[in-house]
Amino acid sequence: MKSYVTPLIIALSIITGVFVLGNAYKYKFKTQETISVTGLAETNFVSDQIVWTGNYSRKTMDLKSAYSQLKEDESKIRSYLKGKGVTDAEMVFSAISIDKEFSSRYDENGRITGSEFTGYNLKQNVTVDSKDIEKVEKISREVTELIESGIEFNSSSPSYYYTKLSELKIDLLAKASADAKQRAETIAKNSGSGLGAIKKANMGVFQITGQNSDEDYSYGGAFNTSSKNKTASITIKIEYAVD
Repeated sequence: MKSYVTPLIIALSIITGVFVLGNAYKYKFKTQETISVTGLAETNFVSDQIVWTGNYSRKTMDLKSAYSQLKEDESKIRSYLKGKGVTDAEMVFSAISIDKEFSSRYDENGRITGSEFTGYNLKQNVTVDSKDIEKVEKISREVTELIESGIEFNSSSPSYYYTKLSELKIDLLAKASADAKQRAETIAKNSGSGLGAIKKANMGVFQITGQNSDEDYSYGGAFNTSSKNKTASITIKIEYAVD
């Protein structure tokens, strides 16, 4: 009897082992089946903040005289901006920078023989930061009035920002996630499978470009400040398990 029992036990052990290994392999193979998709969301929006900067300078041989002229220019600019509706809280004047300038002297052979002091060049910036975009845009266009008054004023192009980027980003993430899920469901359905739980999710690059522009997207994320009307976009890569 014992001669039959031992082979029987061995045979049953082998069958059980094969069954267990088969199910383990099947389970392992199934868990490795995933669907990876990239969701995209974008929206157009209008900036709600403008920052505009202008600079002016005075150069004279006497430092005290140059400083006095620059402070007089600052007073005129401040009055001009206030007359255009800019409040004290919206304008900031930078510290004055002072440069001692020299010109080189040359001999008849074109060799430098020394230098000569040509004067003190004093520079200052004024920055206007406001939520009233139309007001500041108008000022940036009409600022030539300061030049006509004798001030060497240089105007930069305004920069445009949006103060609710955090809320915008969260909304876009939700829409990009929904887009990714819809893509994954379509793939699963067409392949005769079901969509399981999320295994991995990585947010892509958040980009802000000028609306209807041909700006290039960058690896680190574009952040347009030159356009008032902008387009924000975001991607998210999600990996789903397959049921």
